[in-house]
Amino acid sequence: MKTILKNYSSIILLLIGITIGSLIGLFLPNVVEYIKPIGDIFLNLLFVAVIPLLFFAISSAIANIESNGKLGKILGVMTSVFVVTIAIAAVLTIVGLWAFPVTAIKDASAISETISTNPEDSWGDKIVRFVSVGEFVNLLSRQNILAFVIFSFLIGISVRKSGEVGKPFLNFLLAGNEVMQNLLTIIMKLGPIGLGAYFAYQVQTLGPELFGFYAKPLAFYYIFGTVFFFVIYSLYSFIGNGKSGIKNYWRFNITPSLTAVSTCSSLATLPANLLAAKKMGIPNYIASVVIPLGNTLYKNGSSISSILKIYVAFAILDWNFFEPTTLITAVGITLLVSMVAGGIPNGGFIGEMLMISIYGIPNEAVPAIMIIGALVDPLATILNATGDTVAAMLVTKFSGEKFFSNETELETSTEM
Repeated sequence: MKTILKNYSSIILLLIGITIGSLIGLFLPNVVEYIKPIGDIFLNLLFVAVIPLLFFAISSAIANIESNGKLGKILGVMTSVFVVTIAIAAVLTIVGLWAFPVTAIKDASAISETISTNPEDSWGDKIVRFVSVGEFVNLLSRQNILAFVIFSFLIGISVRKSGEVGKPFLNFLLAGNEVMQNLLTIIMKLGPIGLGAYFAYQVQTLGPELFGFYAKPLAFYYIFGTVFFFVIYSLYSFIGNGKSGIKNYWRFNITPSLTAVSTCSSLATLPANLLAAKKMGIPNYIASVVIPLGNTLYKNGSSISSILKIYVAFAILDWNFFEPTTLITAVGITLLVSMVAGGIPNGGFIGEMLMISIYGIPNEAVPAIMIIGALVDPLATILNATGDTVAAMLVTKFSGEKFFSNETELETSTEM
């Protein structure tokens, strides 16, 4: 029990902060104007940290990848599996939200602002603005994060091509990535206070209707996520290795699942996943590549929550989420968030920043979707962590490699 409380302490503290903020918003509305600046300061700290965090995380990850021979083939198949299945999770979530819509808040005027984009812009103008800027200094603005992400990717590729000469710069990127992750961890310790203050403002502004609004998206995530866990992962394991794939996946996935829910950490589940992959018959040279990289890059739970958070933001603002260009952009943001931000502590925040940049979402909607992200974290961790082994099964299948089929060998590895 102590271990569970320790690992979920951040969520518990966040819930306490939100509860206190809600009570202040309901019963002490005159106090809200004094504590709202605390929430503003918290958000500003996050806004300032996100640019260097993105740069070091993306550039160091790309620059540090080494591929040759069979490893190169495995990495290619792995990338395809990650992209396709994450997109499937996003599309299925969109379908689920279309079939079971969350009711929007009726009065969103309190947090609505004018969108910064020009409705008369052509598609070409929008693409140019989203993916590039005319001056280097403009890359450092959070309004141009997508262009900054592309630039960071290109820096990582350039470091790889620089070989030994680029090693000092690579070490700089790796060190910077570690420093910025620790900085974000420190900032997020202020989350219970910062989000609590902002929640007090939202409760005072929107009233008790806010609570009913949150209940529905949370219920959707846990119901949809549970169905996805059992049905889709069973389908993937069947594609990977037939009926024996389903049997072995659910037989040996129990320990990783329990580890994920008790620790609320994909990283802590990594050792259990590697052992489970061996018992499932996945070749070690595939598991040792796909599962560690998947721990950072492959996040089905984050994919589902990313779509849900975008939907929630649009619902709060009374915008049309199901407009085709919005949906296509949402899937693109989801791919980026799931595969780039997955290894960053509180990396889902990158998704909020991309939403603000691309959709022109007001800052005031950010705390709401951050709260959604925190509350769905237990199930999201299970989906993120245990999806790595099923992804390894798919990579084994599509790379033409063979599963271990010797039952004696499999039973022996089970006893280890």
